[in-house]
Amino acid sequence: MPFVSDKVKNLPPYLFASFQRKKKELEANGMDVIDLGIGAPDLPAPSFVVDRLAEEAKHTTNHRYSTYSGCAEFREAVAEFYKSAYDVDLDPDTEVLALIGSKEGIANLMHAVINPGDTVLVPDPGYPAYRTAVQLAGGVNATLPLDDTNGYVPMYEQVDKGVINRAKMMLLNYPGNPTAATAEFDTFLEAITRAAEHDMLLVHDAAYDMITFNGYKAPSVLQVPNAKERAIELGSLSKSFNMTGWRIGYAVGNAEVIEALATLKSNIDTSQFLPIQKAAAAALRSDFSAVEEHSRVYQARMEKLYSGFHDLGIYADKPNGTIFLWAQVPDGYSSMEFANKLLYEAGVIVTPGHAFGSRGEGYFRVALTVDEKRLDEAITRMKKLDIKEGTRP
Repeated sequence: MPFVSDKVKNLPPYLFASFQRKKKELEANGMDVIDLGIGAPDLPAPSFVVDRLAEEAKHTTNHRYSTYSGCAEFREAVAEFYKSAYDVDLDPDTEVLALIGSKEGIANLMHAVINPGDTVLVPDPGYPAYRTAVQLAGGVNATLPLDDTNGYVPMYEQVDKGVINRAKMMLLNYPGNPTAATAEFDTFLEAITRAAEHDMLLVHDAAYDMITFNGYKAPSVLQVPNAKERAIELGSLSKSFNMTGWRIGYAVGNAEVIEALATLKSNIDTSQFLPIQKAAAAALRSDFSAVEEHSRVYQARMEKLYSGFHDLGIYADKPNGTIFLWAQVPDGYSSMEFANKLLYEAGVIVTPGHAFGSRGEGYFRVALTVDEKRLDEAITRMKKLDIKEGTRP
């Protein structure tokens, strides 16, 4: 009798893991690999956050279980952040929930909201974990098409009316992964309007909301009047405060959905380690100068890579946020062919666009997670390649 469920057997291979295996093989053979694949910040968490973690870890009372929804200090800090950043009022007891990173929140949210067979509108191109989470919950993924010609805002008119009428949930993500696209208030206003027309829950993944450039400030979907009636937003301290491995995030918004997610999670986990929650509260109550400095670093890296790609004849939009650059694959290659060429011939890892959905084909994503010296080296290696040859299937 097989011991692996059909659910797991039917999961698509995780492309990032595949590239990491290839990386190890090449490094074992002596190649210096520059990894611009996974979006894992290389910058350190702010020292005041680390200090708060160390101090709280000394207290034995903090080694007990957290309350299931997260400690009050963290939930109150999230509510204070939303008030100061967006002028959005949140009840920390009913409209805020601590998450063990937003990826965990996305996965559990599907089980808390959708039933087997329910349809979920998922952005394409979009973060692969969305589709996987829907699949694991027994839902049906339906494409919400995005395109560079309209700034990667949802093209609702291209969704079949029958599909959108039966959809129970719609996912959005701005600033976006992988496209680095940013949204204005009107994008969320239309999304809430559409969600109300079709009686959908709107879920906005705001994992990159604080990493922005050129004076741009990312809005919150909860700024739309009455948004909490049918929307929740997920946030994370992973990118803004470089706390990726700390696994701390939050869900905010519709109280019914927050309660459902909290109920589900109470049967699965006991929230995050209390010292991490309290250190995260200190981060959210800070002056955000550390986040501003991190954004300046990422912007400088983006500008350098953008310039290097321009010299190579590779087109990319210059983004106003995230830790990514989304670029077009040169003519003659599929996205996977080009990614493999860079890996095996230049020792540079990028993520092929098809990993983010069928509409990602023809693009590749670069993570701005190495210093400028390594970016210079990556560009130098790419310039030595003949990238004009290839056979797009």
